[in-house]
Amino acid sequence: MSAGAPLLEIAANSLASALAAQAGGADRVELCENLGEGGCTPSWGTIAAARERLSIPLYVLVRPRAGDFLYDEDEREAMRRDIEACVRIGCDGVVIGALDADGDVDMATCRELVAAAGPLGVTFHRALDASRDPVAALEAAIALGCERVLTSGAQANALDGAATIATLVERAAGRIRVMAGAGVEAATLPLLRQRSGADEFHASARARLASPMRHRVPGLPGLEPERWQTDPARVAALCAALRDD
Repeated sequence: MSAGAPLLEIAANSLASALAAQAGGADRVELCENLGEGGCTPSWGTIAAARERLSIPLYVLVRPRAGDFLYDEDEREAMRRDIEACVRIGCDGVVIGALDADGDVDMATCRELVAAAGPLGVTFHRALDASRDPVAALEAAIALGCERVLTSGAQANALDGAATIATLVERAAGRIRVMAGAGVEAATLPLLRQRSGADEFHASARARLASPMRHRVPGLPGLEPERWQTDPARVAALCAALRDD
């Protein structure tokens, strides 16, 4: 796959975030929920509403829970069904990944998920970063027919992992796209692009949103009224940083 114009994907944790991503100029949305734990599959209602209202490509994260990427049969069935629903509703792609207990890509599970996706595009997510060998995971994603991998270079943020991302870009040799993600900000995006050699980037561009609730009950962990939502101004700043030659 040849390199093209730089591209920005936004990890949107709600319909409002997806619409903010589009308003800010993002090229693609990865729809998810529970970003605080790495992202999980969003609700069917959220997917359906996003599909109706987005004009940019919509990919859906298919991850049934937080934690590791070692899935049992019940979880695999749930993922297959989620993917089949994405096909029916007309999504552009899905975002998947699974590992075995030794940290290698679970090829059998991933083949089932890719087969369920049928005509949809497939991104292999940051299970690659949790794998035993990111280069081997890259080769597995290529063998599965994935369009791209999402990676931070197995570091907490993509800038720290830029050297590994560059290695993956070189190893990919145009056979698959390598998208850099995790901690991507407008201020550091040009440096990340230079050091990694990637031309696709993944960010949430989110800001803490104040709640209009007047009634407040303090001391309820997980029930705080404020929430995180994609900020169209932050998306626009990322786009400007990405396309400022």
